[in-house]
Amino acid sequence: MPTDLQALRDLEHVDLGSPTADEAFDRFARLVRRHLHVPAAVVFSAGRGGQILAGASGLPEPMQTDRLLQHPGTATSMITTGGEPVVTADARREPALRDSYLVREMNLVALAGYPVFDLRGRAVGALCAVSDAPREWSAEDLDSQADLAASCTAELRLRAERERARRIQETAVRANRRSRFLLSLSEAFANANTLDQVEEVIVEVGTAGIGARFCALAVADADGRGITYRSLVHAEPQFPQKLRQARLDDDRPLSVAARTGRPLFFRTAEEMYASFPHMREHCSPDIEARAFLPVVTAGAVVAVVVLAWERDRGPDKDSYALQTGLAHYTGHALERARLLEERRESAKTLQRAMLSRLPEVPHLDMAATYSPATHADQIGGDWYDAVAVDDDTTMLMIGDVTGHDMRAAAKMGQLRSLLRAFAWSHDESPSALLSLLDKANSGLGLLASGTAVVARLEKVRGAYQLTWSTAGHPPPLVLRHDGTVERLSVLPDMMLGVRPTTKRSDHTTTLHPGDTLLLYTDGLAEQRCSTPDQWLDRLQKTFGMLGDTATAALPVTLVRRLASGDQRDDVAVLAVRVRATAPSGPPSLGRPATAERKLAPSLLDVGPARIWVDDVLESCGVPMPLRRTVMLLTSEVLTNAVDHGQAPFTASVEVDLERLRVGVRDSSTVQPELRDPAVTEFGGRGVQFLERLASRWGVDSHGNGSEGAAGGRHGAARARRRAGKTVWFELDLTGG
Repeated sequence: MPTDLQALRDLEHVDLGSPTADEAFDRFARLVRRHLHVPAAVVFSAGRGGQILAGASGLPEPMQTDRLLQHPGTATSMITTGGEPVVTADARREPALRDSYLVREMNLVALAGYPVFDLRGRAVGALCAVSDAPREWSAEDLDSQADLAASCTAELRLRAERERARRIQETAVRANRRSRFLLSLSEAFANANTLDQVEEVIVEVGTAGIGARFCALAVADADGRGITYRSLVHAEPQFPQKLRQARLDDDRPLSVAARTGRPLFFRTAEEMYASFPHMREHCSPDIEARAFLPVVTAGAVVAVVVLAWERDRGPDKDSYALQTGLAHYTGHALERARLLEERRESAKTLQRAMLSRLPEVPHLDMAATYSPATHADQIGGDWYDAVAVDDDTTMLMIGDVTGHDMRAAAKMGQLRSLLRAFAWSHDESPSALLSLLDKANSGLGLLASGTAVVARLEKVRGAYQLTWSTAGHPPPLVLRHDGTVERLSVLPDMMLGVRPTTKRSDHTTTLHPGDTLLLYTDGLAEQRCSTPDQWLDRLQKTFGMLGDTATAALPVTLVRRLASGDQRDDVAVLAVRVRATAPSGPPSLGRPATAERKLAPSLLDVGPARIWVDDVLESCGVPMPLRRTVMLLTSEVLTNAVDHGQAPFTASVEVDLERLRVGVRDSSTVQPELRDPAVTEFGGRGVQFLERLASRWGVDSHGNGSEGAAGGRHGAARARRRAGKTVWFELDLTGG
């Protein structure tokens, strides 16, 4: 039965491509038998393996059950080829039919066969009435046969229409799905401005959108020789850490995708192992299908998206299209993230270049930081500054110029420079300096608007008098040495750039040793959907929890805790702590400087005690490099005392012109031991530090009548009234 391949495919689409009984066409065969009174009737259709008997009634077995005629059918071929009925009273007398298989082997004698047409008008089958005896077909018989054949044609065409409608709907659904997927990709990547955010979107889309069980992103190395997974958190399980990085010339699917720029799809694990057999030992046995999608920008592979499924996945063009769509959008997102990061780093560098280095002022510990907004690639108008007017006076400034662009940054730089010059050249109060700045802003045509705080620290009788004036800026905070936080809330004066002649006022308070002043811009804690009091309370509470944080780390720590992540505004923070001093004053010839402090029986007090030791040493003129070593050893002896000793605890510092000595006393008589801990042990190295870094160290026993047991290279015992011990160390201040 010669029928073109397209017709065969169309028959398969309407379930007539396999040798199975079809109830509708069986009904037509039964109708033919009843109306024409013939022993058998069939509905033939073309098939890839022969002629399929979609409808049959009265045929001998096994043909009635198997529904497949594999031998050539001359009669049916004549019907489908010519598209015309074939009617004969006795096929044995027809030259074209008498040698056919049906006549010779199946005893076919009489035949009335009418073609069945598909939706395109092609004869793809036939409705045949057959008899094993000669028969003259009447006009009524043939009319009935023609009508029934037309009904078969209508049934076939109806199915084809339904199938076409179904396929159109399926195509529309797939197209809609692709459109929605691509739209969701566009929306998901719209706010991905960093590599971390891009990776989060890829993982979410790859798993929830495409249906992969695992998803990972590998990014090309900067030197162009390799590619590295950014994270293995979402990669397939048991993936070894040693394979996180790959060279482009490695025989790995990741390397091949990155090297060639062509995606790799593996329906099963065995399919991948056939090409990369050595990967079997590194991959999870629970993973089957995998996809490696290169991400190409500007003609170069910049990354590869790796997807994995726990089940086999057959060839699915729609899925492949969605996966390649993910790779395409990922390329744009990575390129945008890279450009934004470069511009942001350039802006940050420019901003920091316009901010002055903080001066080193005796008895004051200062630190500052500037952090740009994460959602902007342009610098803002936040700034800080400090000017050491003389040994006893320091001016502190912080401000926020309106805007988040280059113009705001330029105006910020000009205002900061003006205020810095005024602070250095004019011995005036903070309010007077702000008035000068506001007038210069207007008179010189800068016309910038913003807020600012100017503070003046003056040393008075062992403390510092703080005088400040605020131009619409958030209030300064003071962390007192006892852990309380004071908000210096006053009625703020008019912000800069509104009315240059406005009257401004000063306010005063006192900072004692151990107190920390905090100046900041509103980006530090200001949040949407919160009142100023609410975010100030949050800042005040967080500030109070950082009493044992070194001043150098305080601004950065505050930014990380309060403004990291989705940072919508740039932030400037300036912290100034008044250092504690030795009560005896600095050392002199024949009179060492001494200081003593009680230590609470808690590790929480180790940090503040360490800072106190550093303050005392700074007030005695001990240089910073040596103080770093002292801080390391001090941490060890303080922690060891609290962990293994007995309360009460006392820390002491003694500094003369040749050496410094730090000691920690407790009520336990147990001596520290020099140990050699294993690599896996967490502690046990404190005495090793003392042995290697201290000029001398030792242990003095007290109150038990025994001689002191000196450790290390030197040491002497001193009898004391209260039982216990003092662990001490010394460092020489002179080169000898």
